[in-house]
Amino acid sequence: MQKIVFLFSFLCIFASCKNDFSNNKTEETTIIKEKSLQIKYAKGFEISTFEGYKTITLKNPWPGTSKTFKYALVEKKGALPNPKSYDAVVEIPVKRIVVTSTTHIPSLEMLNETEALVGFPNLNYISSEKTRKRISEGKITELGKNEDINTEILIDLKPDAVIGFAVDGNNSTFATIEKTGIPILYDSDWTETSPLGKAEWIKFFGVLFNKEKEADSIFNTIEREYLSAKKLASEAKNAPTVISGAMYKDIWYMPQGESWGAQFIADANGKYLWKDSKGTGGLSLSLESVIEKGYDVEVWIGPGQFTSLEEMKKANKVYAQFKAFKTGNVYTYSLKKGETGGVIYFELAPNRPDLVLKDLIKILHPELFPNRELYFFDKLQ
Repeated sequence: MQKIVFLFSFLCIFASCKNDFSNNKTEETTIIKEKSLQIKYAKGFEISTFEGYKTITLKNPWPGTSKTFKYALVEKKGALPNPKSYDAVVEIPVKRIVVTSTTHIPSLEMLNETEALVGFPNLNYISSEKTRKRISEGKITELGKNEDINTEILIDLKPDAVIGFAVDGNNSTFATIEKTGIPILYDSDWTETSPLGKAEWIKFFGVLFNKEKEADSIFNTIEREYLSAKKLASEAKNAPTVISGAMYKDIWYMPQGESWGAQFIADANGKYLWKDSKGTGGLSLSLESVIEKGYDVEVWIGPGQFTSLEEMKKANKVYAQFKAFKTGNVYTYSLKKGETGGVIYFELAPNRPDLVLKDLIKILHPELFPNRELYFFDKLQ
C-alpha cells in the first residue's frame, strides 16, 4: 500500500468446496477461549476459536462505515454450522494466497510463509529483498493495478484466498472475483491509529496459516521492544518541538493530532506542534498558518518526498526560513527504497513500529541511543 505520505501502496475455487464445511447444526458451538487469540491494541478485528474452525470478525473495513464482515476459517476435517452466514469461508491452513498491499508482505515473511504468495498487483511496489528474489524467479505473478486487477490471471492462479483492502464499499473487481467462488478477506490494518494496533494485524495472517502461536510470539516481541523504547524516551530531559509534512500545490499536509504519525512523535517524547488537533487523518493547512506556528520548530520529520535540502528550497524558498531547515534537522523516510523504487518505510513501518520509534528517539534524543544507526530515516543533506 504505497499510501500518500503515511498511507497506501495497495484462489481452490471454493464454490465446490463449501458443502464440505457444513452439517446439520444451526448454531455456533462454544468458543474455546483458551485457544482464542487475544487482541490487545487493534480495533478492527477479533478472532474466535471453535471446535474445527475459527472466525475473524472485521469491524472497520474502511473509514466511516458501520459495516462488519465475518469470515470462517475451517480446518481440513472441520464442520462449519451455517456457512451461508459468513462473508467468506476459507480452508486452513492456506497454501496459496494473493495479497494486495505491500504492508501484507512483512507478515508473510515473519511467519515464514513467503512461499504461499502467488500473485500481487504492481510488483514494482514490493521492496523486500526476499520477496523480490521470488519475483525474479517467476514465482509471484503480476496482477496489474489494485483498482483494476486482472481477474482472469488471478482466477488461473487458484489461490485459496485474496487479502484485499478498500477505501469504500465500491470495489467492482473484488465483487467479480467473489462471484467465481474465490474468498475475499479485507485487511484494514491501515485504519488503525495505534502503532501497536497496526502491528497486531500479524495475528490476522497467523490464523490463516494455523500459526497463531508464532504470530502472538512475534507481536509480543515487537510490543516489548516498543514499550521499552517508549519508557526510555520518557526519561529524556527535554521534548524537542516537531513539525511534519510539506506543501502540495498551495496546501501544507501533515498528520492530525490523534493519528498514527502523531502518536509516534508523542511516544518518542517529542512535542508535535499540532498534537491538539482532532482527528486521525491529515490536516490541510495554509502556508501562513504553518509559518506562524512552526517557524522556530527544532526538528522536521517527513517532509514529503523531498530527497535533499536543495530540492526543498527549489520547490519553495519559504522552507529555508524554518529553524529546523537552517540547522539541518530535517529527516526523511523517502531515501531508503527497494531495487524497483518502492519506499521501504511504507512497506515495513506499520509492521515494525518498534523500529520506527527507536529511529525517532535517536533523532530527538540521540544521547539515549548513542550507537544506533537509523533504520528507516535519513537526515537530508
